[in-house]
Amino acid sequence: MRFFRRRLLTATALVGATTLVSAMTTVSTASAGDDVSARLAESLRQAVVAQDFKDVIDLTPPEQMTASSGEGTSRAGTSRAGAPEKYDSVPAEEMAAELSASSSAAAGRPIHQMPNMDLAVIELDSYGRPIAMADVLLSPQYPNGVVVPLNKRKLSTDQVRYRWWDDTEWDVNGGQGTVDVLAGREKAPIDFSSPYPASVLKLMVGFGVLRLADAGRVNLDAVYDYQPVTINPACGGASSKVIRQHFDEMITKSQNESTCALIKMIHDLGAWNEVNQMFVDLGMPTLMVTGTNPGNGGRWIGSNMSSIDTAKLLLLVNGGYGTLWTTDAGKSVTRNELSASSRRQFLKSLGDQGHNEMLSTTNHCGRDYPVQGIPQVTPSRWVKADGTMTVGAAVYDSDVRPCDAVAEVTFGHKTGWVDTTGSDAGIVKSLPGKKKRNYIVVAFSNLGTDYVDTYRPADRPGVFPVLYTEKYAKLGAAVDRIVTSLR
Repeated sequence: MRFFRRRLLTATALVGATTLVSAMTTVSTASAGDDVSARLAESLRQAVVAQDFKDVIDLTPPEQMTASSGEGTSRAGTSRAGAPEKYDSVPAEEMAAELSASSSAAAGRPIHQMPNMDLAVIELDSYGRPIAMADVLLSPQYPNGVVVPLNKRKLSTDQVRYRWWDDTEWDVNGGQGTVDVLAGREKAPIDFSSPYPASVLKLMVGFGVLRLADAGRVNLDAVYDYQPVTINPACGGASSKVIRQHFDEMITKSQNESTCALIKMIHDLGAWNEVNQMFVDLGMPTLMVTGTNPGNGGRWIGSNMSSIDTAKLLLLVNGGYGTLWTTDAGKSVTRNELSASSRRQFLKSLGDQGHNEMLSTTNHCGRDYPVQGIPQVTPSRWVKADGTMTVGAAVYDSDVRPCDAVAEVTFGHKTGWVDTTGSDAGIVKSLPGKKKRNYIVVAFSNLGTDYVDTYRPADRPGVFPVLYTEKYAKLGAAVDRIVTSLR
């Protein structure tokens, strides 16, 4: 099975990308004064623009695609409802073969328009309470970035018209989608297509499982017999595992088989509408998992996440004191939306993340490429005696110990990738004796494995490949510097 995008486009299907510079692309630092959130927002906007995300090679450019239905040249469907299923933890050997065959910059062309990015940061005080927040969007409509106005009490915005992601619409409509994520936003001043979240959607699955556990409807220490009605290759066949193990594998290794099992388990309980309503009731309306297959837990394309709502979800999981935010309905949201034991489980799995290779890059420690991102310590769970890492079937040959020796933070996070998605979302905390920082960072973009740097070196034989442009790592390092120097 092929897991990469193959667009159903011809050269004549392309339309020119419009370059619209919004009047809202900058925040006046003069008027911002000492407002920390405004300074954070403007600094993040400048950092996003500085990475020059348009300077990448598209390995499957639209003009090279045809309407052929042969393997490797076509893409199933051109709308969200008919879009192909997307999974991002394919077997390591297949992933390596795919990228080794196609990741040379000579195989593609420069990307034809500015990519989309949604970057949010929430700075926390020592009690885990938000003290500054910012959300920056990048797209063909906002090539210089646009700062999203946020309500500080609600940690939300009503100023963005979010659109469902669609690869083909992004290619041919100047980066603009056609289907609204939320009703009633048609007149919002900012119009933005939300990149598909890839495996960061597993945060939503995990939240649903733990809420049901807190309600006494799921026993994390019970065995769940996954019996798919129909087989989805990415989901695997029947299995029997303890639910807590499914949860851990889903977060730490991004294991799709466990994710499908948990999605199906929630379907078995008839609880997906309830879980999605939980996000709405808690003031995170852009978070949703819709259209999944109740028979096998597959078909994830109907999932959406904005960076600010994802950051709020992590803020809740982190468990700060007092009211974290207030919903439109006046509800005070606290850490008690999850029990202490559920939050511990979530934080433990996030802290044991095996894929540290987007905003942080310790899995590739010591290489000239990619550069080091957020200076995190590598979870020891995956590190062997020689300092190299093996995460499931993914083998990394870099010795992470030199990076760990100079690490400054922990980074409990979840990454995601497909051909047209690069995503990372997590909680950063300073190590003892290091410069103080305590923040949440979330980045979603459509620069997935189909997009590579012009100078990307060849992947090493037998080693799990570099999945992302190193621009993400540079952005991660920039975000960490910005937050560290804010005060």
